[in-house]
Amino acid sequence: MRIFVINPGSTSTKLAIFENGKPTWMGGAHHPVNELAQFRHINDQYLYRKKFILQRLKEAHESLDFDAVIGRGGLLKPLDGGVYRINEKMKQDLIHAKMEHACNLGALIADEIAQECNGCPAFIADPVVVDELQAVARYTGIPGIERKSVFHALNSKAVARMYAASVNRRYEDLNLIVAHLGGGISIGAHRKGRVIDVNNALNGEGPFSPERAGTVPAGQFAELCFSGKYSAKDIKQMLHGKGGLTAYLGTNDMITISQNAEQGIEPYRSVLDAMLYTIAKQIGAMYVTLLGQVDAIILTGGIAHSNYCVEGIKRQVDYLAPVKVHAGEGEMESLAYNALGALTGKLTVREYE
Repeated sequence: MRIFVINPGSTSTKLAIFENGKPTWMGGAHHPVNELAQFRHINDQYLYRKKFILQRLKEAHESLDFDAVIGRGGLLKPLDGGVYRINEKMKQDLIHAKMEHACNLGALIADEIAQECNGCPAFIADPVVVDELQAVARYTGIPGIERKSVFHALNSKAVARMYAASVNRRYEDLNLIVAHLGGGISIGAHRKGRVIDVNNALNGEGPFSPERAGTVPAGQFAELCFSGKYSAKDIKQMLHGKGGLTAYLGTNDMITISQNAEQGIEPYRSVLDAMLYTIAKQIGAMYVTLLGQVDAIILTGGIAHSNYCVEGIKRQVDYLAPVKVHAGEGEMESLAYNALGALTGKLTVREYE
């Protein structure tokens, strides 16, 4: 079974080919900022990214001969976790998505490349809009505004399953807190295989992150919005893209920030420690959500490569439950696993409606 995996991120496109579950080629790269700057909207990047993908395959002498193509899922309507066949309804919803993110391009490009592979199946799996929230978690205090489930579902569920396998347990039998620590940060309460509560990692909730503001004081933020100094676009960028560490330090380079913080250089140390503090607070909130019955706390994502960050979080939460580290994202392997399961019948293929 030869599977092609496509994972578009904000500034990168990751690619991989898996044969019978094992990677045989990994490719992709970060896109130069000046090249992405020419596109006003994410959808405008479609041809640019597709040409990039085909060029990479050509350079690697890899033919368009796949049993399945799977793309990273986008900002669709809320749905249960699992593997979904890419259909016309899904593509239309992604093209007209209310929220813009490069992940919206994953299914669109995957489907077109699959059609060029003699019509092999095209899938997505565990998109960021996986919604398994318990009813009580949806209330906000303002009727008409409901909390939404938008998080790093693919990696969070993948590392949860990996941990379960490592202790010879089923994911569906465990209570876990999974903290995905990347450009965005999402911290979810996994109860018996379902994420019953999680912060909206995309546009303003939970910890602040390298690029996002997280939860901010509502009254002060309302005054800022109506101060007349900022456009709606400016305000949204404060929340997502130019918030968090970027706003304080002028960079989202976690390697540099962590190194400077470890050396005690200010303001890097104070700002990074504050971010770690907000992460620990959110982990504590998920501990309460699970009634204190937590088998493990899992730290994952790119920031989990930083010993400074991991130790800073551990100091604040390791008395709650054992802290396990699965650094990196693991998204490519998880996508390939889901596609292989769909092809072999081990996983149910769902239809997007």
